[in-house]
Amino acid sequence: MSKKILVTGADGFIGSHLVETLVLQGYRVKAFCYYNSFNSWGWLDTFPRDLLDQIEVFTGDVRDPNGVRTAMKGCDQVFHLAALIAIPYSYHSPNSYVDTNINGTLNIVQAARDLELERILITSTSEVYGTAQYIPIDEKHPRQPQSPYSASKIGADCIAESFYRSFDLPITIVRPFNTFGPRQSARAIIPTIISQLANGFEEIKLGDLRPTRDFLFVKDTVQGFIDIANAESLIGQDCNIATNSEISMRALVETLLGLMNPQARIVQDSSRMRPAKSEVFRLYGDNRKILEHTNWKPAYTLEEGLRETITWFTNAENLKQYKAAIYNV
Repeated sequence: MSKKILVTGADGFIGSHLVETLVLQGYRVKAFCYYNSFNSWGWLDTFPRDLLDQIEVFTGDVRDPNGVRTAMKGCDQVFHLAALIAIPYSYHSPNSYVDTNINGTLNIVQAARDLELERILITSTSEVYGTAQYIPIDEKHPRQPQSPYSASKIGADCIAESFYRSFDLPITIVRPFNTFGPRQSARAIIPTIISQLANGFEEIKLGDLRPTRDFLFVKDTVQGFIDIANAESLIGQDCNIATNSEISMRALVETLLGLMNPQARIVQDSSRMRPAKSEVFRLYGDNRKILEHTNWKPAYTLEEGLRETITWFTNAENLKQYKAAIYNV
């Protein structure tokens, strides 16, 4: 029998792609979705019936230790992706980030220890590094909490690392850089740009265009998760998933304008600017560790990923789910 994997955050952007890829690769998957009274399973609801029928869906809340423990029973591995991720929202609701990101991760590792799971992947973020002190950013780079969100993820990483060191729990902290692709929320820059252009806007409202990012197409990200889970040499370590490159926000916008509407112009919107000390100005990831320990390598160039993302967003059924005229915090 194939391994049974619990994916938390399965209803979200990266989580739904991970569930899809795991099923297609022959794994048995239990999808942990956020409980709600509408019985919505997020992006899983868009899956074709033959794919959805292969997934065991569990609804709950990672903040609830009883629900987490119940969901994890009978599983071999857990890929923990459930989190609050919007940086602007963390400025005025930091408590919810501590509850979800730190306490949620504690619930995962506590249950995994008690149930003796064979592998635990904890999802981190490149935001824990803050603005690069040197490039490329490797896993030894200092942590800099430049937002309540990044502070909560640093805390979650530390909880996970402590359980490896204290209880020899088989944990790896997976640290993707800036993932993009179909199904991403409009709070991220690429969906923000594409959804405005796809709706025919001639003025594209954006924040600071100076920062650089290391963009990773979502299909490469999820394959990185799977390859890391199969690398026992990465137990007890943290591991970047990155392309070892960077592009500025301005160059990114210009690329998308060239692909969709060269006549559109950029308008800076002050409400989309981070506080000066909170902005992460440079992210450029070192991917040597994942290349050394696995067979993973990016399958998509930035432009290939952008073209596939544009195709998805410009589908009328997909586009109508986005409120392009509203700034999504």
